[in-house]
Amino acid sequence: MPEQHHPAELSPPIGVSYVMPVLNDASHVRAAVESILDQEYDGPVEVLIALGPSIDGTAELVADLAERDARVRVLENEVGSTPAGLNIGIRAASHPVVIRVDSHSMLPRDYARTAVETLVRTGADNVGGVMDARGETPFERAVALAYTTPVGLGGSAFHVGGEEGPVETVYLGVFRRSALERVGLFDETIKRGQDWELNRRLRDTGGLVWFTPRLAVTYRPRSSVERLARQMFSTGLWRGELARRFPADNGIRYFIPPLMVVGVVLGTLLGIGGLVQLGLGALPWMLVGFAAPLVYLLFVAVATLVYARGRGAATAGWFLVVLPCIHVAWGTGFVLGYLALTSNISSHTGR
Repeated sequence: MPEQHHPAELSPPIGVSYVMPVLNDASHVRAAVESILDQEYDGPVEVLIALGPSIDGTAELVADLAERDARVRVLENEVGSTPAGLNIGIRAASHPVVIRVDSHSMLPRDYARTAVETLVRTGADNVGGVMDARGETPFERAVALAYTTPVGLGGSAFHVGGEEGPVETVYLGVFRRSALERVGLFDETIKRGQDWELNRRLRDTGGLVWFTPRLAVTYRPRSSVERLARQMFSTGLWRGELARRFPADNGIRYFIPPLMVVGVVLGTLLGIGGLVQLGLGALPWMLVGFAAPLVYLLFVAVATLVYARGRGAATAGWFLVVLPCIHVAWGTGFVLGYLALTSNISSHTGR
């Protein structure tokens, strides 16, 4: 057990501050906030919505939520990024426990109670559970399936479940506010993957990050190929940046998608060279390069048969599209982020 910074810090009734960064998400934020207000929790509660510059009606929607319930406060997040919004909410929080919430997530009614009990029981700085992805359309169900299988996002406990215990990072997170203040809050230069980086600092300063499958948060996946690809590219981009900044703290699973992308691209180019050789009448030995994309396509087909069987033809069909979309977008982003191109690409994409 690591050093304890707070042996008797939390005592009933324990107040909780929910912090939710929001930007252009009018279709999901109401359900997310309502899932918070519906919590079965006895302690004091506040909901802090850090609102970025939105043009889709989100501002009017959250203003209405705040007007209807005094527990809801809207804070201005001029920067608009997730870490900036989180830090604005944390600084404004008045309770000793901070619960990070995503506008795409919906909490089960016992989430806060279970999380706070786990914080007290384990002495952890941060506890979290399973990102329970659930889709409503065949495409969203295919994305949810990819999220929750090892072939999709790498098999982390918070995606596929696992035994309770210490981990590297968790989904969202329920924090002791004092622990967040101890390590200096979220790093606002990291637009995605900031939770992993923060949990790294918590662990490096003797804190405990704890996973429990008793916590499961319903997550709504992106609803189109374009939105999924943009999400995965951005996530991979910042994962590559983190791998470059902290080379000793990254497992091999982070490098599999970028290695696949590089292998498929190089193999395809080599195979095209073989076609040129064939046209020139030379020995087309470079055609062997086509083995790389063919092996990957075979992997996708087998993965679909294994994981999408019995899910319906439409979901299985979309899984054939979703899996390469995740791998290629994430892997490409990772390569560019690892090559220190993060800031230039982010400035052109506006995030």
